[in-house]
Amino acid sequence: MSPRGVAIPDLRERLFGAAERVLAREGPAALTSRAITTEADCAKGVLHVHFDGLDGFVAELVLDRFARTARQVAGIHEQAGHATVAENLLRAALALPDSLHPALIGLAMTRAEASLRIRQALEAGAPGFTAVQDSIAAYLAAEQRLGRLPDTMDIDTVALTLVGTVHHLLMTDWAGTSDLRGRTERLIALLVPQNAGHL
Repeated sequence: MSPRGVAIPDLRERLFGAAERVLAREGPAALTSRAITTEADCAKGVLHVHFDGLDGFVAELVLDRFARTARQVAGIHEQAGHATVAENLLRAALALPDSLHPALIGLAMTRAEASLRIRQALEAGAPGFTAVQDSIAAYLAAEQRLGRLPDTMDIDTVALTLVGTVHHLLMTDWAGTSDLRGRTERLIALLVPQNAGHL
């Protein structure tokens, strides 16, 4: 265990990673302050020193992972003209479950105070699914300019449909059993012309 009074490098990410491991292994009901600090090999009270209780911690963890996902997808516009449109969209869509474990979403939904804090932060401009949607729409617009997508495609609706569907799957896949990749591939096949990227 880390000695008392000694600064722990990257404590925030250490606690976040510990919480995700507890969630993945034991589910939302097992996530307590003690479980997190034990998993992180930290003093029991360290979470409450650095966060506003467990709800504050959960809210900051979810917002941090939202921001990480938004950063990952923000670079999708650089893929315009490379690979196929379907491949690029699939990579962007699958960044959501890579950053947000379904159990974490379930936890946030069951803790009213954490859910309120997350919603307030998103309304105040914290990056979330809207930022991901905007990045995907910008990528599709770039592909249109390159002539790899038809000018008639409603790119905003395509981006909304893709992100909204993946969001729905994350919010409802409590046991992590759905074929997220397969379902997302089938959705993209419906949204994007088969020859997109080869025009």
